[in-house]
Amino acid sequence: MDLTVIHKVYEKGIKGQPPYHPVLMTKILFYAYCRGVFSSRKIATHLYEDVAFIVLAGGNKPNFRTINEFRRRHIKSLPGIFVQILKLCEKAGLVGLKHVALDGTKINANASKHKAMSYDRMKNEEQKLEREIKKLLEKANHIDLKEDKQFGHDRRGDEIPEELAYRETRLAKIKEAKAALEAEAKLAQEEDNKKNNDKNDPPTPPRGKVKYVKKNGEPEPKAQRNFTDPESRIMKNSDKAFVQAYNSQAVVDSKSQIIVAVDVTNQAADSQHLPSMLEKVKENIGCYPKELSADAGYFSENNLKYLKGKTDAYIPGQRIKHNQELEPAPRGRIPVDLLLPDRMKRKLRTQKGRAKYALRKQTVEPVFGQIKEARGFRRFLLRGLDLVRGEWVLLCLTHNILKLFGNKKKLAW
Repeated sequence: MDLTVIHKVYEKGIKGQPPYHPVLMTKILFYAYCRGVFSSRKIATHLYEDVAFIVLAGGNKPNFRTINEFRRRHIKSLPGIFVQILKLCEKAGLVGLKHVALDGTKINANASKHKAMSYDRMKNEEQKLEREIKKLLEKANHIDLKEDKQFGHDRRGDEIPEELAYRETRLAKIKEAKAALEAEAKLAQEEDNKKNNDKNDPPTPPRGKVKYVKKNGEPEPKAQRNFTDPESRIMKNSDKAFVQAYNSQAVVDSKSQIIVAVDVTNQAADSQHLPSMLEKVKENIGCYPKELSADAGYFSENNLKYLKGKTDAYIPGQRIKHNQELEPAPRGRIPVDLLLPDRMKRKLRTQKGRAKYALRKQTVEPVFGQIKEARGFRRFLLRGLDLVRGEWVLLCLTHNILKLFGNKKKLAW
């Protein structure tokens, strides 16, 4: 692989102890993620105890801080390496692009949902803490005057009571989070105004916007912000539980379950991801897929208009349960004036439509199962949307490496 983008970082000059070779560190990181070892501390332990790791590292034993710093420093370079591995899979005959399936999965953020607070509660908590701090300061001042009379004026007077220090720190965090929510709401309002004026702009990856009150532009009372990872959001996962998470998207080719496009956003809804994900497929492979299937979460009239003329899509208008029997499509030709949503619903009721949509559950769903269950990845280790996106790319490119390795006997090259 071409690792020039990583090598460039070390060409600017080395100060102090020479670093471990970038190829060595890349091998260790990729192999660890292939094996389901994600923690930098566990990777460092394997370099002492696991023969495969020891041989791969040539006896070198970088500590966990070095491994973690290498991952954080180069995580944004991984999309280019993902495309390189995807091209290898394509060259090996593992990518057909005849049918792809798009889906998203919620993966927990490296933050607790209990560390999140709504805008309405922030305002109440801010006022409450300011009152408590004022009382504590008055109390401290009263104690100072009393002790001055008792012990004289030699006391320093700058000792902050523990409960006051805690409240001041908490108030500062709440004010910072409140200001950030207000700034995000203002930005979301400006973007919405611009979007209404520029309707012909190309699709862009969606971003989790703060909902705002249209009258004054303030965040809605229920708008939340997490203190640990502010860019993560509370989302409902497949178990119908609310978790602090990110929405991880993937487009998977049906031929060998190769991931051909990836992204991560902090927007819970799936529908707005379809245009940007299809554009990523074209960017990575060079053309649109012949067919695309996705679940009901991606169904919208705007998406159907966007897909027209690009690919043959199979997206149901409502959730279809496994093994659910659908009514047969009406006989005869499709009426010319039939709306796009009705056309799609009718297409999914045909025998061909049902067979095409059935490919989705054997294409993209097993991939998420292999990442979450087989390799055990349930929570991101990094924080912030950019770093989390890089970690998801790392997971997906190592998934493709495993598929490449698993199909080595059938490779076309």
